[in-house]
Amino acid sequence: MFSKLNSSPGTITVNQTVPNGEPNMSFSHAQSLSASNSTRTSSANTISGDKRFVCSYCSKRFRCFSQLTIHQRSHTGEKPYRCTLCGKRYFQKGHLYTHQRTHTGEKPYQCSLCGKGFIQKCTLDKHLRSHTGEKPYTCTKCGKGFMTKFNLNKHLSCQTYLSPDVGFIPNNLNFNGTVTPKKKFKCVFCGKTFEYLSHMTRHMRKHSGEKPYVCTVCGKRFAQKTYLTTHERTHSGERPYACMECGKSFSQKSSLNVHLRSHTGEKPYSCSHFCGKRFAQKTYLRIHQRTHSGERPYSHLCIEFTFI
Repeated sequence: MFSKLNSSPGTITVNQTVPNGEPNMSFSHAQSLSASNSTRTSSANTISGDKRFVCSYCSKRFRCFSQLTIHQRSHTGEKPYRCTLCGKRYFQKGHLYTHQRTHTGEKPYQCSLCGKGFIQKCTLDKHLRSHTGEKPYTCTKCGKGFMTKFNLNKHLSCQTYLSPDVGFIPNNLNFNGTVTPKKKFKCVFCGKTFEYLSHMTRHMRKHSGEKPYVCTVCGKRFAQKTYLTTHERTHSGERPYACMECGKSFSQKSSLNVHLRSHTGEKPYSCSHFCGKRFAQKTYLRIHQRTHSGERPYSHLCIEFTFI
């Protein structure tokens, strides 16, 4: 079950094959490896806490054999923990326990400010920020804070920080002051440019009306394969994206992300017209902005009736 290689004193490299359904069956053997290795701890080359267990797929290293076992399931796709109520499967036992709360209704994590309950602690932590305004993710270059790690990464990916005097510049700006053109594919209909040919090809279907992807059930056609995949779920009833808080499921991941804000209280869309009002969905923000602009896009639909 193991191939052991002593690459240096005090180090054991393990290439592990995990039998289906028995992810922990060899843990005692791993303990014996660890015990035998402890006899060499007096060696000057031995490092305390060394990551001796190595993934045979990607060479990532782990201190514990159990961590390696769990990690390797991301390569093999093995999900040994199955919900007895709905049949859904999980990589880790903890994930199964969390999922089962969607069946039992148990919400062990409660907000101390408003009393709202949550299935997961991470969801409670995000929700609390809607009360406190805390922004725990901080850019180390400019000091700007963000409520989520996703927003911080988005901030870092689109700009490069040079110095407090210069600040941020676009990533495609050269040091001679010129901008390197990345978008080399140009749409012949509208002149819009794209970095990749596949992106331009997909865009041009808006002009040509081409819809190469056909539903085999109803014959409806789509310009993109992802649109077809989402549509086919209306026939199959498949809803692969489930909320871990309430168990509600969705056919699209974007719909799940919007729904999750009803639990966390997150409102990422802010009004730019100096009122500062925030919204959970972009469509709600657009409707609100009409109160500032006076725009009435549906006024032409009103029909005037004359009663005699």
